[in-house]
Amino acid sequence: MTTDLRFSSTTPQSRNVQTSLVKSPISRETLLQRAIVFILFSTVCLGFCAYRLAQLQLVAGPANRELAEQNRTRLVPIRSDRGNILDRNGELIAANRLSRAVYFWPRQQSPEDWQHLAEQLSPLLNVPKEEMLAKLEQAGYTSPLPVRIAQQLSPDAFVALAEFAQQFPGVEILAESNRYYPHGRLASHIIGYIGEATEADMESNPNYPSGMVVGQMGIERLANPILEGHWGNRRVEVDANGQERRILGNEPSISGDSVNLTIDLKLQQVAEQALNNRRGAVVALDVKTGEVLVLVSGPSFDPNIFTRRVTDAEWQQLQGESQPFLNRALQGYPPGSTFKIVTAVAGMQSGKFTPGSILNTSAFINVGGTQFWEHSNQGYGAIGFRDALAVSSNTFFYQVGMAAGPEAIAHWGAMLGIGTTPTLGLEGGNHGLIPTPEEKVELYGEPWYTGDTVSMAIGQGVVQVTPLEMAVMTATIANGGNRVIPHLMMDQTASPEMQPIPTGIDPAAIAVIREGLIATVQQGTAQGLNDGSIPLTGGKTGTSEVLGQTSHSLFVGFGPAQDPQIAIAAIVENGGYGSVSAMPIAHAIYKAYFNP
Repeated sequence: MTTDLRFSSTTPQSRNVQTSLVKSPISRETLLQRAIVFILFSTVCLGFCAYRLAQLQLVAGPANRELAEQNRTRLVPIRSDRGNILDRNGELIAANRLSRAVYFWPRQQSPEDWQHLAEQLSPLLNVPKEEMLAKLEQAGYTSPLPVRIAQQLSPDAFVALAEFAQQFPGVEILAESNRYYPHGRLASHIIGYIGEATEADMESNPNYPSGMVVGQMGIERLANPILEGHWGNRRVEVDANGQERRILGNEPSISGDSVNLTIDLKLQQVAEQALNNRRGAVVALDVKTGEVLVLVSGPSFDPNIFTRRVTDAEWQQLQGESQPFLNRALQGYPPGSTFKIVTAVAGMQSGKFTPGSILNTSAFINVGGTQFWEHSNQGYGAIGFRDALAVSSNTFFYQVGMAAGPEAIAHWGAMLGIGTTPTLGLEGGNHGLIPTPEEKVELYGEPWYTGDTVSMAIGQGVVQVTPLEMAVMTATIANGGNRVIPHLMMDQTASPEMQPIPTGIDPAAIAVIREGLIATVQQGTAQGLNDGSIPLTGGKTGTSEVLGQTSHSLFVGFGPAQDPQIAIAAIVENGGYGSVSAMPIAHAIYKAYFNP
């Protein structure tokens, strides 16, 4: 019998080792949990991508498409021509001419690169680096529109920029229309000047493009909505270097409309030559309509300097002692003997005198122990209004003024336009002043004395009248008693607001005053006008005293004598007698007016 003895090769220790080497099976629950986590994670990731895609495509899609488009296209502004400014006969006073300007495209470079480029271009363009960077910062470095940096590029600068264009990415030279004043200083206080729109202008006009030019003074400012036109633009495709490849679209600019002024260019030129840039003013009006034919203020300035960058030296000169910006035609002056016209009207309208009244004159009159002298230091005997104006008798008008009283003089002065004449909308305009006793106390804190009335009667003391008001006063007498409303634009003449205002002055009073002014030219202080070179006119010289200085020279007049058409007022500061400095200016204007 055979015995089969078999022994197991495994021991308890070896079985433990084998068990540890075999992985335990993963439960279904664990696998399910892991799958859920993976699916959730994938869903979140895909959801985020979908959300971002939707945001980019749907929400920000239009903006992103625009940004992408702007990387290859540019919207280049096309400046409109400003409307021309013409005189009453269609002669050019302000026009336009071709020039070149430098523009920066903010997006083409980083702020740091613009800093470096501005340093390079500053000497070439003659524009401070800080000014260039300030314009870029104001527009924003992400702005898709160009920023104008310099105007009226010099030929040398143009050639240099053109030769090295590749070294100046984002810099472009554009041809444009620039303002031009062919007559330089002529009528500068009327025309004014232009300049880039200020921040306030841009805020009030959101449609203005960068570099928009607007009127800053005078007619350029007053008529800006008419003159400015509408800027256009063209969309161009550019390459990686910013060079234009083709035009994708074009919106043409629309030129501004022209403006016709009432000014007569020929008369304006003659008046400015006669004043010769001295301190003073000249005004000439159409006696029937109030159209301003001449308005001169000296010294003047050249508005052409504002069509480019104004240097510090030029600006300091404009702010200098001569005050070329000051419109002296709208500033008050003591009117001297020209004011005797007002005193004559007040005397006759007060009822104290008639056009035929006669008064005794003398070397002086005594008022409260003070002697008020005749200008000739001797009397003219018994005379009436006509002769009193012809010889410019002080003592005659002292008596008329005291009898009429300051209130009547102030009232009729206002009716003749003093203190009531509009300043034409021009900058720095003031009104004249004929204070009453109550107003003197209020303004100066002093009581009214009889001597104040005496001084007022001959246009001295506290009386102030502007040259424009002197011209209105003269025109009112010349046209028979209707106060004209002065204006500068031809299309205003027919408007109801510009129609002459009846003053109610007695026609007989106006007639005797006109006779007196004509007699002044025929035999009085303005005989220099009666030389046969022009028709007979009427006028009144004046000399207003200035403490410690030479007197101002004044003249007012109208012509022709029998059919008045033009009224003139002129003043030359510290010019001496009216017949010496102011009257020759009027004579020159008359010659140009009557002998075209």
